[in-house]
Amino acid sequence: MPSPSGDPGCGEESVAAVLAALDAGEPSRRQELRTAVRYLLDLLATRAPGRAVEVRIPPYAAVQCVDGPRHTRGTPPNVVETDPVTWIKLATGRLTWAAAAADGRIMASGIRADVSAYLPLTRPPAR
Repeated sequence: MPSPSGDPGCGEESVAAVLAALDAGEPSRRQELRTAVRYLLDLLATRAPGRAVEVRIPPYAAVQCVDGPRHTRGTPPNVVETDPVTWIKLATGRLTWAAAAADGRIMASGIRADVSAYLPLTRPPAR
């Protein structure tokens, strides 16, 4: 799947760069973090098409996904929100939904907000 920049490898490369920075205990570059978040959100929207759940990763992006009743105005009834690093860890299988929910790294509201059935979206390269 192409990344938001249109380059199919750009998203994958950004995910790999962010994971490498995490492994090294270093901060990720903002551009790589943004591209990785958007790329992984695009994968989620492709894997779980629909408009029943809104997944928000501020300050970078949000997508609507999961089949079911859609909302058209105001705040959607099913919302997932987390920080960029947590999202990347969830989407790559480095963190489980249950663990992130247990320690408050995910805010999820609504009966359809648990998107764990669609995760991980990709597997990280071997460390």
